[in-house]
Amino acid sequence: MFLSRRRVRIETERLTLRAPQHADFRSWAALRSSSAEFLTPWEPTWSPDHLSRKSFTNRVYWAQRSISGGTALPLFLIRREDQVLLGAVTLDNIRRGPAQAGTVGYWIGEPHARAGYMREAVTALIHHAFTALDLSRIESACLPENAASRGLLEKCGYKYEGVAQSYLQIDGRWRNHVLYANLRGDRRGKTTVG
Repeated sequence: MFLSRRRVRIETERLTLRAPQHADFRSWAALRSSSAEFLTPWEPTWSPDHLSRKSFTNRVYWAQRSISGGTALPLFLIRREDQVLLGAVTLDNIRRGPAQAGTVGYWIGEPHARAGYMREAVTALIHHAFTALDLSRIESACLPENAASRGLLEKCGYKYEGVAQSYLQIDGRWRNHVLYANLRGDRRGKTTVG
């Protein structure tokens, strides 16, 4: 699964998770554009050049630097059967030392939503983070009314931890988010003292 700091490829039952490449621009821009109405209620406001080649090129270079530096792991979801780009999942803000933690964010194109792809991808990325990267805690956050995202996180082993006030600017305004965490060897909820 983990080939090197520069080249990460995670295989799941139906997907290949890999870093974005310059050749992905057209499929990425088309998917983001056709899914804009579906995505924008849940995301920070897109910059005017969000779908431009220059913006995507900067995204690819950021991904390469982040993977090389061990600070983030931005991955595209590629369906193996036809090599179609479905969305992306990113393990970001990787913190070493006593924290051994990171934050997972994700998006999927509207035509591919609710088919189990993101659950497959997030589960695989969490496994990779706990085993290959030796992280101990994975955090995620979403808007309280995003039932699909909350359900996804819970199905992937996350547990609700609370609410962060004015956590991110989403769709142009500061929004509260519900916080979830997934712990390696999670013992929360157990009452036996050992």
